[in-house]
Amino acid sequence: MLLTATAVAALMLLQQAPAEGTDWDAEFGVEVKERDPVTGEIPVDPYDQSNANAGAKPYDSAGLARDFGGREGIARIAARTVDLSEADPRIAAIFAGHDMVRLKRTLGEQFCYLLGAGCYYTGRDMRTSHAEMGVTKTDMNALVENLQAAMNEAGVPFAAQNRLLAKLAPMSRQVVTR
Repeated sequence: MLLTATAVAALMLLQQAPAEGTDWDAEFGVEVKERDPVTGEIPVDPYDQSNANAGAKPYDSAGLARDFGGREGIARIAARTVDLSEADPRIAAIFAGHDMVRLKRTLGEQFCYLLGAGCYYTGRDMRTSHAEMGVTKTDMNALVENLQAAMNEAGVPFAAQNRLLAKLAPMSRQVVTR
């Protein structure tokens, strides 16, 4: 026992302190992703972009888009939904480590497209974009609550809110994986 303690003490003395200014990310092979200087987004691997990836066909109603405040209002609601979800202790972990700049943009595009405001959706399809996240029905319900809070804050009429939710609800089958 004494010999083991002596050996451990000797090894500790022989260890060198890490060099000043050690790049631990490089030391452990952590890949640092650079954000695009214009968009602020982390680049992604190429994929087929299509409005079909939005998960549903859009409404043909300029009035519905107006109820959401037009393109700008829709973008604000999407961004606020993401902000509320990042701060929500029930689902914050799902958002950790993801590109929130890109998420806010693509979620805004999806809402804008579905609401018939004339936007093009550039995000991935729902199954691919949520793969391996382990989203549960409880997680999805929390996200919907945050979306409803964002729509209420923006003064979106209840009937208009329900029309967007009606487009989004069937997509949960592609997002919820556990």
